[in-house]
Amino acid sequence: MTAQLIDGNAIARQLRADVARRTAALKAKGITPGLAVILVGEDPASQVYVGKKVQACAEAGLHSVLEKYDATLSEADLLARVQALNADPAIHGILVQLPLPAHIDAHKVIEAIAPTKDVDGFHIASAGALMTGMPGFWSCTPYGCIKLLESTGIELRGKHAVVIGRSNNVGKPMALMLLQKNATVTICHSATRNLKAHTLQADVIVAAVGKPNTLTADMVKPGAVVIDVGMNRNAQGKLCGDVDFAGVREVAGWITPVPGGVGPMTVTMLLVNTLEAAERGLP
Repeated sequence: MTAQLIDGNAIARQLRADVARRTAALKAKGITPGLAVILVGEDPASQVYVGKKVQACAEAGLHSVLEKYDATLSEADLLARVQALNADPAIHGILVQLPLPAHIDAHKVIEAIAPTKDVDGFHIASAGALMTGMPGFWSCTPYGCIKLLESTGIELRGKHAVVIGRSNNVGKPMALMLLQKNATVTICHSATRNLKAHTLQADVIVAAVGKPNTLTADMVKPGAVVIDVGMNRNAQGKLCGDVDFAGVREVAGWITPVPGGVGPMTVTMLLVNTLEAAERGLP
């Protein structure tokens, strides 16, 4: 068996086309969805990420504002800027790019963002809404994973899903989203004993630990769906995920590649969340 590829680029294009269509409909009513992105410092990776987000907004017809500040910006000044954006009716979503300089409390900054504009889905109110099944913004990367899973046409209800990783921005929300889809969910992590015993029972595996070859072919049940959230560099400097792609592809039923799988979905779901934030503000 050779797994079918889940093409994140193609699915992202479909979703972005829908965002553009819905954005045009809002503009016809005099509303342009607006996203503010704040970048503090000159982290090279962060600069690349925010550039992609601003470009994606422009391509979908959204209004975006990129605010860049020196790494010396005080926490108080950053919080004041967030509060000003909270009050700006032209801004429907606020994203503060992480990581922040060491002297700024990232948790305090995230919590300062109005929950109605928390399009990254990191606010405690967003996490609570997800846990209790209430309306809110889902964290972009796991939300994108759900869309990838849905694209396979496989019914998640009753399936056994194993999530490898328990981070606040991927692992935990991923497990909760799968629960909302009525999957039976197991969360594995660095203290899990015999990871292989768990993954061999899984119909769906989401690997999100940031370590190459965490999941190998002998750990996968034939026909399972494998979602690789990892973004690493191997010994040769080549981009790779958490999954041994070549080996697992010969066992799994469906698999995401790296790159071209989960990656394109993260920015796409940010656009979706920003659009929905604008739509929720309609009378």
